Amino acid sequence: MLHALFTRVVRPRATPAVGAAGRRLAPALRRFAVGVFAAGFAYAVAAATIETRPIQFAKGASSATVKGTIKGDQTVDYTVRARAGQTMSVKLDTRNTANYFNVLPPGSNDVAIFVGSSGGNEWSGALPADGEYKLRVYLMRNAARRNESASYALTVGVNGAAVPAALGQAPASDAKVPGTRYHATGPLPCAMGKAPMGSTQCEFGVVRGKPGNAEVHIKPAGGLERVLSFRGNTVTSGSEKVKATKAGDLWTIEVNDYEHYQVSDSVISGG
Repeated sequence: MLHALFTRVVRPRATPAVGAAGRRLAPALRRFAVGVFAAGFAYAVAAATIETRPIQFAKGASSATVKGTIKGDQTVDYTVRARAGQTMSVKLDTRNTANYFNVLPPGSNDVAIFVGSSGGNEWSGALPADGEYKLRVYLMRNAARRNESASYALTVGVNGAAVPAALGQAPASDAKVPGTRYHATGPLPCAMGKAPMGSTQCEFGVVRGKPGNAEVHIKPAGGLERVLSFRGNTVTSGSEKVKATKAGDLWTIEVNDYEHYQVSDSVISGG
C-alpha cells in the first residue's frame, strides 16, 4: 500500500500539454508532494517509537530518580501511578537546553497538564485524577533533526492522600484562614530521626471535613511536605509507613521510622 501511494505521488496521471513554465513547475510540485508524504511518514514512525518505562518507588519512599539518554526523535514516557489530590513534583536535570519533559494526565496521549518547553524543567502541582501519569522526556524538533543526544536525570515525587472532598463537609461555623484553603494554621511539635520529640516546631495547615476527618499539611525544615490524613481512628500518609498512637487528645505519629509528629484533637476537629 505504501509503495502504491508513493507511486501515485511521483507518477501522476497524464495531463494535457503545458507551456514551458508549466513544464518547469511540474517537477517542483512532484518534489513538494513527495516531501510532504515523506514528512508525514517520518512523523508516524517517530510517534510509534515512544518508549514506556514505569517508575517504581522503593518501599517507604515517596520519590525516585531515574537516568537515561535520548537521541534524535527518541521519546520516553515514564509512568507513575497517583491519586487525585496528591501533589506531584518533577525535575529534569540535563545539559542539553533543548531537552524537556511534559506531564500527561491519565488517558491522554498528547494533551499535557504541563509543557516543559514553555514552563521549564521543574514542576509541582496537585493532580486532577486517579490513574497513571506520563512524564514524557523529549528533544525539541530542531535538536531532534540535528540528531542531538541528551543525558538526563529525572526526579519525581508524589505526596499527599485523598482529595478534601472525601473528608466530608466541615461545619459551616468552621471558617477558613483568610487567603488560604486551611481551617487553621500554626506550629506543632515534631522531630526527625533520633532527636527528642518537640525539639523543633513544624508549621502546619489543616483542611477539616466532618468531625474526626482532616488532612494536616506539615512542612518540616528542608522543603519536605508531609500530609497526614485522619479518618476517625485511622491515620495514613499516602502509601508511606505510618505508626500512630493516641493518649488522651494527643496523637503521636511516626512516618517511615524517621519523621515524628504530635497532633492534638483541636487541630483535627477545631475548638
